[in-house]
Amino acid sequence: MKQSTVIRSLAAILLVALTLVDNASATIPVVTSLQPRGVVRGEETVVTFKGTRLSDASEVLCDLPGIEILEVKAVDNSTTEVKLRAAEDLTPGLYPVRLITKSGIANLRLLGVGAMPVVAEVEPNNDFAAPQTIALNTTVDGVVKREDLDHYQVELKAGQTLNVEIEGIRLAHSLRNQNILDPYVAILDEGRFEVASSDDSSLFQQDGFCTFTAPADGKYSILVRDSSFLGSDLGVYRLHVGTYPRPVAVIPAGGPPSSVLDAKLILSDGSERSAKIPLPSENYPQWGVTTEDENGVTPSPNWIRVNELPVAMEQEPNDDRTKAPVVPVPGAYCGVIEKPEDFDCFTFEAKKGTKYRVEVFARNVLRSPLDAVLNVFDPKHATITSSDDSRGMVDPFLEFDAKVDGKHTVRVYDHLRGGGPTYTYRIEVSMPTPAVNLTLKELRRDEAEVVSVPIGGSVGMVVSAARDRYNGEVNLSFEGLPEGVTATTFPMPAGRPEVPVLLTAAADATHNASLYTIFAKGDDKNPLVGGKLSQHHKMVLGQNRREMWGYDTDRAAMAVTDEVPFTLEIVQPKTPIVRYGSKNLKVRINKKEGFDERVSFRTLYNPPGISINNSRYIDKGKTEIEIPITANSGAGIGTWPIIFVATYGSKTGSATTATPPIMLEVQDSIFKYSFPKSAGELGAEVSVSIPIEVLREYPGEAEVELVGIPAGVTSPAAKQPIKPDSESVTFPLVIDAKAKVGTHKTLNCIARVKVGDETIVQTNGTGELRIDKPLPPKADAPEPAAPKAAPQQPAKPKPLSRLEQLRQKK
Repeated sequence: MKQSTVIRSLAAILLVALTLVDNASATIPVVTSLQPRGVVRGEETVVTFKGTRLSDASEVLCDLPGIEILEVKAVDNSTTEVKLRAAEDLTPGLYPVRLITKSGIANLRLLGVGAMPVVAEVEPNNDFAAPQTIALNTTVDGVVKREDLDHYQVELKAGQTLNVEIEGIRLAHSLRNQNILDPYVAILDEGRFEVASSDDSSLFQQDGFCTFTAPADGKYSILVRDSSFLGSDLGVYRLHVGTYPRPVAVIPAGGPPSSVLDAKLILSDGSERSAKIPLPSENYPQWGVTTEDENGVTPSPNWIRVNELPVAMEQEPNDDRTKAPVVPVPGAYCGVIEKPEDFDCFTFEAKKGTKYRVEVFARNVLRSPLDAVLNVFDPKHATITSSDDSRGMVDPFLEFDAKVDGKHTVRVYDHLRGGGPTYTYRIEVSMPTPAVNLTLKELRRDEAEVVSVPIGGSVGMVVSAARDRYNGEVNLSFEGLPEGVTATTFPMPAGRPEVPVLLTAAADATHNASLYTIFAKGDDKNPLVGGKLSQHHKMVLGQNRREMWGYDTDRAAMAVTDEVPFTLEIVQPKTPIVRYGSKNLKVRINKKEGFDERVSFRTLYNPPGISINNSRYIDKGKTEIEIPITANSGAGIGTWPIIFVATYGSKTGSATTATPPIMLEVQDSIFKYSFPKSAGELGAEVSVSIPIEVLREYPGEAEVELVGIPAGVTSPAAKQPIKPDSESVTFPLVIDAKAKVGTHKTLNCIARVKVGDETIVQTNGTGELRIDKPLPPKADAPEPAAPKAAPQQPAKPKPLSRLEQLRQKK
């Protein structure tokens, strides 16, 4: 095949694959942009949601409190206008919003909320000599297109500190490395010299910020561009320009709930100030802190942790692990790697046989520049264990068992031996307890799972569990489901990582949506084991699907959507499937008037060791289909839920629903075979005797059939009955003179146990039959001598072969 033909073939395959991916989510609304990208707190604003399949938009869900939705108005299929109001005292930052339509739930987007007035970018402003003039303490809503440069000019007085912060990558949503802005910002003086600049930053990851204190009165310009001079019509940003305070670190990095944190703030210009920070009444793995003074309000929060651990601050000198200050355990140890080559050590009393968890929070939660390395030492100051990066993150994590009673020490330092006043950290040492953390399995690659439940129908999802020191059964419960929706849950078996859940909307349910959560609970012997749902949203993927920006929520979205034009049923099997077995599951459809389209089926969840044919469909004019399933030798014994996802065409594209569940019983094999090697010559008749062991009692009558017989070989009795006391089965074979000579490893035994109107099927193999050519007679061999006469004895009758016995019966 020519190279060009190969390329065209590969391109065609890729196009088909992309088409299938697109069709799989054809009814899901997509929001590509918001305009404006942010609002001012305390004001009403109309935000235009742009995207696809938005004509039936009905409401907006807000994951965090403080944003009130006043009106949702669908303009056309690509535009919906949403009137909203942010609370006057709402903390500035990014807030997740989700547009709900009558046919689905759109992707999560982040809406900026600020305290400063918003102005729109006005082109042309790409020339340094002709910038757009703006006032201090303003947020600019702009776009960077390809090779675009945006210039803004402000006036500063001598001694004034200008802070510039940009939201670029954090406003994007791109799973294909397209239409994103990786921003670069700079402050330029009147001579066009960059006096401050920023590309990436530890505080905002790939969004930057910069600070400059004016040495004299004058006009200063802010430059915004893509770091690689790329960009697009969707390369949007929000630029915060002003004299507002910009802390870059909070020390200590957290405290107990319902307390007031006596903190020190490190500002972007290197200065320090104290602050009293009220902490919430609940635990938060990441809590946002904003700062306000006479110059304004910080446009985005600093992050700390809130939990019950007592806080111990580092006490210098603490570089020497043999003289480290003693701190409580469990506890949170907070400090700063304040200079290069700095080490911080903490000592606590450990008990022999106790497991300890040590986790550092710096880069990933606090947004500290610290790339932490963690060591643990025993009472003799010998290293027990160490950690650098862990669990796909920069911050270290480890667990260890104390071998002896006594003082153990943890030490933290920067991987590159750096340090500075913003290199903050929080080390949490605790004794881990059994827990289960829940997530929703992605059914569409890289997309956080949302659930659209059709009126009068059902939909399925898969709940995944990350087990921590608990391997028993997990039971699920739901809180916050939409009105009219009920959940059918199944116990997650011991050791299993996931389980399906069926959501059903009542026939009289109406379109509505909510944010819900799921709780996990252990079995009766472990009632204190628990956990809850969290969901990670991949917002921006770069090259090779590397995540550039993501967002975590502690609830997921569910909506009641348009009615399904049919009902489905899986016929509950009356018999189990056995290991090495097979079965057909019958699915029936009851189509409503006016609907007669093809409906395709795939499984939502396969029990362990069970394979299911996902290519079956009910075509036009048909009302049922049989779907084959098989069980391998390791199929999980027990009773498992089976749910099929049905895909069909709707007015908005391809839509899905789910069948009610059946419970599939999986049992161990009934029969065990030993396959001896068999052989025979062309034109001969042979018998293949296969030893069989009946492993357990079985209902009904049983037979076994020999299949996989080579071409040219026949059996007049390929089916044989099996009795409970059977020890072998024998199959007669007739080898044709024209059969293929050689070894054939194709023989299989199919056992069938008839139970009422159903059959239990078990297939085992592979047996071997060797077909040989007859040996030719020897050409010059001497005639054998005549044998001596032997005394005459009555001849015994020769036993009949199995084939001769069968012929006599005929």
